Amino acid sequence: MQDDIPGSFDPASDLDPNEIRVLGVLAEKEALTPDNYPMSLNAVMNGCNQLSSRDPVMQLSEDVVHDTLQRLMQRKLVNGIAQAGARVIKYEHRMRIKWTLEQDKVAVLAVLMLRGLQTAGEIRSRTGRLHEFKSVAEVESVLQFLIDKYPPLVARLERAPGTKEYRYGQLLGGPIDVARMDAGGAASGGSSSGSTGARVAQLEQEVAALRSEVDELKAQFAAFRQQFE
Repeated sequence: MQDDIPGSFDPASDLDPNEIRVLGVLAEKEALTPDNYPMSLNAVMNGCNQLSSRDPVMQLSEDVVHDTLQRLMQRKLVNGIAQAGARVIKYEHRMRIKWTLEQDKVAVLAVLMLRGLQTAGEIRSRTGRLHEFKSVAEVESVLQFLIDKYPPLVARLERAPGTKEYRYGQLLGGPIDVARMDAGGAASGGSSSGSTGARVAQLEQEVAALRSEVDELKAQFAAFRQQFE
């Protein structure tokens, strides 16, 4: 297998891992939770740090996520929206406009951004709530579209020894370092059994954050209702 896949998205503006995670979260949540989209800073942070459907699992602070969103806004990949009556700025991605992508392409790219290297079959099983693909062939067609774009957004890797299927990866962060990504996945998998306490603590933080959001929404609704009383 190649250790380094050429064909960078754009050497002059490659995204860093935090930018890729934030952008992927915005694309994912737009489809999964449209009623809560665009997203608040706190919601973006929770999406970045969630334990499920993420490889690798990350723990980004609010300040880091805020700074990352500012950089993505400068790149014209994210919009900040100040909604009337809202106390916080909401954020939305602009991948469709920036790269001329339809929802099936956004879905595939988002899953690659959030979950690392995957086969076409894995992508199909993981994009069900973002976009319903009828077959693996449909996924492969979208992947080929993303590979053929200029500059390319996705690369197809050589088959790993002992496997029958190709894996694919996104190029938004530059050339794919296969050895590093595989090593990182193995390390995270090997340590998962020993990090139960940390995972529980993280889940407790997520629950607390969600409760805070609910309280905020209740307050906003109460203020809205008072206008009509």
